[in-house]
Amino acid sequence: MNSGRCAACRYLRRRCPPDCIFSPYFPSNNPQRFASIHRIYGASNVAKLLQQLPTHLRAEAADSLYFEAQCRVEDPVYGCVGLIFLLQQQIHNAVSQLAKTQAEIAVLKSQAQHPQAQQVEVEPEFNNFLQQQLDYVADLNFSNQGSSGFT
Repeated sequence: MNSGRCAACRYLRRRCPPDCIFSPYFPSNNPQRFASIHRIYGASNVAKLLQQLPTHLRAEAADSLYFEAQCRVEDPVYGCVGLIFLLQQQIHNAVSQLAKTQAEIAVLKSQAQHPQAQQVEVEPEFNNFLQQQLDYVADLNFSNQGSSGFT
């Protein structure tokens, strides 16, 4: 059943020449890979892009194009940028939670070292430390948002 054509040439209904730019990156056993890329970028644009790249970078470029095309098919408005933004938000939440946990650990260590002498002063100290950590995280988040395109 294998006619020797790559997925791109099968999709485009043409003969697959021996020097086909698509055949190393779009094997015949995965036709959906090329169909997604063709739907978003078009065959001639992908061929031009692959030809302009050095041979050792073409496989990574084909993988990247496929990933970006799949993201664009699933989310036509934001594509892979929406996924990146979601992951950045998860990182921000994890950093915030880590800062809160570190502040709690610092307060507990302080209480363990001075069990009765500073129990009254621990609460304001904890609040100040926590506020410093949250300000730091907010500054990090603000600098990351400017580069992501979302506000």
